[in-house]
Amino acid sequence: MTLSEIKNTDKPMLLPAEVAPVLGCDAHSIRIQARQAPDLLGFPVVVIGNRTLIPRRPFLAYIGEEETQ
Repeated sequence: MTLSEIKNTDKPMLLPAEVAPVLGCDAHSIRIQARQAPDLLGFPVVVIGNRTLIPRRPFLAYIGEEETQ
């Protein structure tokens, strides 16, 4: 997903594979970090079993983008 797609979606939660291209890193690295030390990511994550979810609005705030709505 691109940054503009993330800004324009109405999904409340994003997947690591969706935010990884914006951050310029591997989605699996985000998943590992979310389990081992989520506070070091800089944005909140929710880990439920094997799933890692990222709240869209806090993620946009983390990268310095204002949500258009």
